[in-house]
Amino acid sequence: MTTESPIEHLVTERPRRAVVQVAPDQLVDSAGALLAADYRLALVAAHDGEGPLRVVYLFVAGPPDQRIELHLAVHREQPQVPSLARLSFSAGRFEREMRDLFGIEPIGHPRARGLVLHQHWPPGWHPMRADAGPRPPMVDNADPYPFVDVEGPGVYEIPVGPVHAGLIEPGHFRFWVVGETIVKMKARLWFVHKGIERLFEGQEVTSALPLAERISGDSAVCHSLAFCLAVEEASRTEVPIRASELRAVLVELERLYNHVADVGAMCNDVGFGLANAHALTLREQLLRLNAEVTGHRLLRGAIIPGGASVRMLPRLDRLHEIGERFREIVGLARSNSIVMDRFTGTAVLSATQAEEIGVLGVVARASGLCHDARVTHPFIEPSEGFRPASRNGGDVLSRFLIRCDEVESSLALLEDFVTRDGPLSASGVRSTGPGAGHGTGMVEGWRGTVVHRIEVDPSGILRRVKIVDPSFMNWPALPEALVNTIVPDFPLANKSFNLSYAGNDL
Repeated sequence: MTTESPIEHLVTERPRRAVVQVAPDQLVDSAGALLAADYRLALVAAHDGEGPLRVVYLFVAGPPDQRIELHLAVHREQPQVPSLARLSFSAGRFEREMRDLFGIEPIGHPRARGLVLHQHWPPGWHPMRADAGPRPPMVDNADPYPFVDVEGPGVYEIPVGPVHAGLIEPGHFRFWVVGETIVKMKARLWFVHKGIERLFEGQEVTSALPLAERISGDSAVCHSLAFCLAVEEASRTEVPIRASELRAVLVELERLYNHVADVGAMCNDVGFGLANAHALTLREQLLRLNAEVTGHRLLRGAIIPGGASVRMLPRLDRLHEIGERFREIVGLARSNSIVMDRFTGTAVLSATQAEEIGVLGVVARASGLCHDARVTHPFIEPSEGFRPASRNGGDVLSRFLIRCDEVESSLALLEDFVTRDGPLSASGVRSTGPGAGHGTGMVEGWRGTVVHRIEVDPSGILRRVKIVDPSFMNWPALPEALVNTIVPDFPLANKSFNLSYAGNDL
């Protein structure tokens, strides 16, 4: 018999932060009530420490910034939880990940097959369990991955990867095609699963920061900042406004160089190398600017728990020059009829699909959704008049134009933050009282919202770090957008999403 939901009053009161212990028979109703109240499921994290296993479900909403955690104890002897897969697509994927890494079975999941660990991994071995021990031998004669085949007149398969030409990480794409039209595509990832979350365990907060910066190389700022925000919440550290201003500069510089590169790369994928050459030149100038600001081309080392430090701030005239050069590149692309023809109507992801899958960032905003942690979960109030860029076409062109809009927004935000008076370094002070022991950091990275949740003991040792890169949420949307797209447009569609393998394959 289902007991009364313990979160009914929270849905009405909408507190900024809340932690609720739920029983197994309360989980589905509680999660359903939060989803119905326009919260989204941002994270599911299993924990193996003292006592029973635990699962934490983080639901968020905003503005204003609201975060509710549901905590569920799980019996070690029979590790299972009620599945939320029928309520939330992303919940189903978190549960499959948890099943692989912790051995916790999602009861009622419609398709609870493996996600992270490939079929050659030792069966029954769950590497995130505290008692996992050394890895047993891999399975040499493992069966092939059980793709769900598509059959019918004229259907044939095209396997691509996991090893690709050029500088690209491994991922396998299986296409079912009639003529040149894609009927279905399946992306098989986790070829570079590194056990990042396990590597955090047992480290001191300060020594773990370089690991956070290296989760996904092109997202060093947003991952390190999300980690630091989580640490600061757990330790009750007050961050001075000047440190937040410097952090905002770094986040926008990271957004800037990545979007400039993507605009050029998308043009290159339809044969317009001239625009790409100009974009790559501008990207190089931005990377050199990054090195001047922080000492590192990828902006590493500037953010620390409680503070931030830079060597200099970009000058306004330099930002204006960057804007002018970027607008010239966009003008070249938009005046080219072949580019616009290839972009328009290609690889459409509808607003309904985007919402059901739970996509974030550029991909979401190109399909008419407005998720942006700079507004919903800000670590600093954005400039007056800031509005997240939004398009509603859902095609390659919309994702291209969103990036163009994002560059303009970043330049405007930078122009505001770099003109604020203050030192080039600022750091906060940890509270003298006991910390919460756990904290969550959320940052709108250039791909979308990055989430880190940590648990730390009183001595500052990390006991659990759960990471959600937006690519984890967005990868399932790419196959949906590719239906009825022709095979030659796959590289273009893939680039228009530009998802991280490393950020997904933790």
